[in-house]
Amino acid sequence: GVAGVPTSLKTEAHAARVGIPMLALADAAEIHLSIDGADEVDPDLNLVKGRGGSLLREKMIEGAGARFVVIVDESKLVPRLGCTGAVPVEVVPFGSVYTLGLIRKVFDKLPGFHARLRTVKSKAGDHQEDLFLTDNGNYIVEMFFDDGIHGNLRDISDSLLRITGVVEHGMFLGMATKVIVAKKDGTVAVLSRK
Repeated sequence: GVAGVPTSLKTEAHAARVGIPMLALADAAEIHLSIDGADEVDPDLNLVKGRGGSLLREKMIEGAGARFVVIVDESKLVPRLGCTGAVPVEVVPFGSVYTLGLIRKVFDKLPGFHARLRTVKSKAGDHQEDLFLTDNGNYIVEMFFDDGIHGNLRDISDSLLRITGVVEHGMFLGMATKVIVAKKDGTVAVLSRK
């Protein structure tokens, strides 16, 4: 039979409702295939994922698999990452405002860059906001770029991951093996990593 390793609590709950057997990552002898969407796909099949907040689990599970197939519509194809919205960074709550400052320093000479901690409407109401919590109990810093991320993505990734307090970021570099693109005209394109 087939069993899955869920990338979020939401996916896990949905799979349980429809009767798909689930395994913990540690119990999966091998992940043959990961299938997921993406927020952005660049010409080299690098991705932005995790705008929903599950980037750490997604990256752990999709990085552990033999093949990672991404399914998107053509609106997700971008000339470079960071063109259409936030690039998320998962950070630990302790010292999160300080960590946010260190993330800003990575891009401090870049015009049009800004970053903030993601908030959600408070359950208490009264137009209050709470900091968004990931499935792992962490916060999300959202990075915004006027014209996408210029420069070497691997160097930028390394700079972010060297910051104490950063858990992971939503740039999935060199991970997708194929991207299936649904086009407006009803056709489907399959892009393979070069």
